[in-house]
Amino acid sequence: MLSRFRPDTFTLMIVGALILGSLLPVQGRAAEWLGVFADGMIALLFFLHGARIDRQTALAGLVHWRLHLVVFASTFALFPILGLAAGLLSPALLTPALAAGVLFLCVLPSTVQSSIAFTSVAGGNVPAAICSASASNILGMLITPLLVAVLLNTQGSHHSFDWGAVGKIMAQLLLPFAVGQLLQPRLGPWLTRHKPLTMVVDRGSILLIVYIAFSHAVATGLWSRTPLPALATMLVVDLVLLALVLTITTAASRLLGFSKEDEITIVFCGSKKSLASGVPMANVIFAGQDVGGILLPLMLFHQVQLMACATLARRYAARAQAVLAAEGPDRAGVAPAAAKLAAR
Repeated sequence: MLSRFRPDTFTLMIVGALILGSLLPVQGRAAEWLGVFADGMIALLFFLHGARIDRQTALAGLVHWRLHLVVFASTFALFPILGLAAGLLSPALLTPALAAGVLFLCVLPSTVQSSIAFTSVAGGNVPAAICSASASNILGMLITPLLVAVLLNTQGSHHSFDWGAVGKIMAQLLLPFAVGQLLQPRLGPWLTRHKPLTMVVDRGSILLIVYIAFSHAVATGLWSRTPLPALATMLVVDLVLLALVLTITTAASRLLGFSKEDEITIVFCGSKKSLASGVPMANVIFAGQDVGGILLPLMLFHQVQLMACATLARRYAARAQAVLAAEGPDRAGVAPAAAKLAAR
């Protein structure tokens, strides 16, 4: 039971980077060079993501356009509306940086790896999940900064938006991704056999940016400006956000008549927010501002969504196994391997 709520290794590493940035912040010329290196790591990360995505598998899920519309509506409409509502808590209960961070979290694209993994474990429509999650990340490179620009003004945030950030995101994220896609037929099989390489670049780039962001945040007095009640409110906001989206996507998929497999895909793809995309985007969009404070809601939401969705995926798998068992031993014997493992 306790293992369900224990943070994973990567989350502990993120906390370690946060603490290191708070206690031993990098400054001056070293910070500038480290920032240049981090930008290169992010470009390499999105190049590798582009080279890994199998276009044939992704295209197989395109036929489920109704499903994708629901997922995109949750990711880029429902979440932002909830983010604007959470902004009403500022400045009484949330600091301006945390309020901007919650809003930023709400306009991010969905995750790729965890959305697909949880969909697979729960017995959902995996090809559709691959298509939705991949498209969400690609479109998010353009949609996210535009939503940030519009909604920050709507919310009356003190954080400014540099329209040049859109071009920077295109150059740093979308261009490497596109080049990776062009080379996917040649590099894809090799990267599939060498997954640790992508994992090292993925996690290393995120940890590096978190360290740099919190080094800068400490230098500008992040912790002195962030009282404990505001942090507690942020935790409650993240929990309520996830609970509302999980409930609404589940209800919507059933009202619209989707199959159980499609419902699973909608729930897991429509409720996730990408840390891998969010960290580099925040570094570009909010350059020179309180990036550390803005990232706090996202880093917390990352852990919350993993714990909640892992439990939910097990329940979906267990229910599927129970249904097959009720239909007879022959049907139960052909239950998906993922569902068997998840039900243990």
